Amino acid sequence: MRYSRCRDLFGEDFETIQNAKLLLLGVGGVGGVALDALVRTGVKDITIVDFDTFEESNQNRQLLSEAVGEKKVEVFQRNFPDLTAIDAKVSEEWCKEFDFSRYDLVLDAIDDIPAKVALAHAVSKKLISALGGAKRIDPTKIAFSTIWKTYGDPLAKKFRYELKKSGFKGDFDVVFSTEEPKNSSMGSFMGVTASMGLALASLAIKRILGYRI
Repeated sequence: MRYSRCRDLFGEDFETIQNAKLLLLGVGGVGGVALDALVRTGVKDITIVDFDTFEESNQNRQLLSEAVGEKKVEVFQRNFPDLTAIDAKVSEEWCKEFDFSRYDLVLDAIDDIPAKVALAHAVSKKLISALGGAKRIDPTKIAFSTIWKTYGDPLAKKFRYELKKSGFKGDFDVVFSTEEPKNSSMGSFMGVTASMGLALASLAIKRILGYRI
């Protein structure tokens, strides 16, 4: 049976996992792996949002990226037909117009700071945000926290600064790395980006089941 091992692990809570409604923003190196883990764990109602196409340079870290030139959401939907796929760029304007009300959790795997800030204002109580996964080589440095308790991550620092500047007073869960970035380029290692995606999926399952970090 497809989910027998998940049922063995979660027991009666497995039904809660299956009934969860998730919105995943970004299906790149982090979001794509999180999606794969969540689908395989039995979450049936997942909406994904991304505007990008696969490029050859994605192949060092992104699932399904052999489909060069194709829309990421279309490729993932082809492989996971039960998904709802939205081809759109998550922006400040998009966050203002989108209806988040039907979702139990919103998973942020994008790297655009203004859009991340807009998400925090729109849906912070449902939000889990993934922070910097590039430029690192040690997956054991990945940690769970809330946004105001992050450290050692330049992206998190910038995120906190922009949140304060925008007047944001709330809080939300994040997945981040305490490892100092190795360089200032676009370098990345799937051992870290995939691990961050798995950590994002893990935290989502914990939240679905009512655990708090």
